[in-house]
Amino acid sequence: MPEIHVMGSGKVISCEHGTNLLKALLQEGFFVENPCNGNGTCGKCGVKVVSGEHPGIRLACQVEVTEDLQVELLGKEKEGKVLTSGYVPEFQKEYTNGYGVAVDIGTTTAALDLVRLSDGEVVAQGAMLNAQKQFGQDVLTRITYEYDHPDTGAADLQAAIVDSLNTEMEKLCGQAGICREEIQRIHVAANCTMLHMLLGVDARPIGRAPYRPVFTEAQTRRASEIGLKAGEETILYCLPSVSAYIGADIVAGAYVCGLQREQERVLFIDIGTNGEIVLASDGRLLSCSCAAGPALEGMNISCGMRAADGAVEDVKITEEGVVLTTIGDTAPEGLCGSGILAAVKELIRTGLVKKTGVFVKKEDLSPEDYRYPMIRLNGKKREFVLKEKPDLYITQGDVRQVQLAKGAILSGFTALLKKAGIEMKDLSRVLIAGQFGAHLPAEFLTGVGILPKEVEDRLVYVGNTSKTGAYMTLMSRKAREEMEALAGTIEYMELAQTENYERIFTESMIFPEIKGRRNE
Repeated sequence: MPEIHVMGSGKVISCEHGTNLLKALLQEGFFVENPCNGNGTCGKCGVKVVSGEHPGIRLACQVEVTEDLQVELLGKEKEGKVLTSGYVPEFQKEYTNGYGVAVDIGTTTAALDLVRLSDGEVVAQGAMLNAQKQFGQDVLTRITYEYDHPDTGAADLQAAIVDSLNTEMEKLCGQAGICREEIQRIHVAANCTMLHMLLGVDARPIGRAPYRPVFTEAQTRRASEIGLKAGEETILYCLPSVSAYIGADIVAGAYVCGLQREQERVLFIDIGTNGEIVLASDGRLLSCSCAAGPALEGMNISCGMRAADGAVEDVKITEEGVVLTTIGDTAPEGLCGSGILAAVKELIRTGLVKKTGVFVKKEDLSPEDYRYPMIRLNGKKREFVLKEKPDLYITQGDVRQVQLAKGAILSGFTALLKKAGIEMKDLSRVLIAGQFGAHLPAEFLTGVGILPKEVEDRLVYVGNTSKTGAYMTLMSRKAREEMEALAGTIEYMELAQTENYERIFTESMIFPEIKGRRNE
């Protein structure tokens, strides 16, 4: 039986002949970045194999352990910057004894508020990365994990999130000076897939046609039934969803922003791995979901990383060179979502990327042009150099990932307006919610054309409305009842079945024209 010696840890893993190296490391609790869940497509799970027949930097997911190996892990997990605040509307609270926890579980991150129920005061806040990331960076990859492991998949995914929620709640109780048995209620808002995985319910029907979840209604049970550690009678309440891809997080956001009472025409967008959109128009709520992909969260990008210290969050291309701004003002290590958007915006502005998304040819630039040294050839492929030693760069594939995300979100935006029979100029406000949107200046969104330039002055950032919705249901039975009723009134539109959607998507992929510069 071969052994894996993990250098610097003092740990030796014994495994069966032919075991996948990535799976062996993950099962023992080692951190290895693997957004694609071992499919070999993301290129992020590199480790250094020091001994064995094929030493060197290898993708762990592509290594079968057939002999004793010495392995050096190259990456370490960074604590991400997680959005914990947001707009809270006035509402009538109901007071009682004890404490409650309001939770927003996102695909990438989770945020928690510990609330004193006697006055509604938030006494401690916490945030964490979603521990299910070891099974894949997006919901479909995690659903695939359930397909690949039909006997244990749902339990593995549930254990990952429940264990990390228990750890975070214990930490919050320590900060507030209370014991966890004083927690009376835990209210959770999340997308439909995350709710299924939290409750240990089979999420596989969400991943394949006809995409029907096991449940969309609000769920209530004892927290102890799924392993959450609080009081013996602590109640777990999961907010209602609309469909497989319009979850409780979006219902919460629509409620918090008062879309059900809106007299004007308002668009609500939660931008992340999926882009969920709700349009309030003439008393009607229309919704859709578009697969933006993980690029907007720094994933599937050559030099991408999560929003953490060292992540590039802004980029300026000047005649003197490229200026980078990082989170924490530390040395740049990679690009997070706002960084890749800022970079692509600048590439479009300076004409280095055409409106079709293709880099200009280096030979079309004069050697005296300040942009000339910023483009380099990697074989026949063009790359934009942000910095050297260590290298940070953007490839044609990276630009394409942003372009696909832009096309998905803008096409959803456009299709909803078309369905409602209104135009851009008819919108009073565009509400931007969620972890990613909160960190984006309006010019980033409109600079790459995710949203049209004409709505730039109507953008309003509303923060983490998912957690706010969970807080409101925690403090008000009326809010719970109204939110459950609201979920039943939101109409869901399947974009793939929309007339001429392929044409809408193709047109939405085109980057915006820059005045005074040809970027054809």
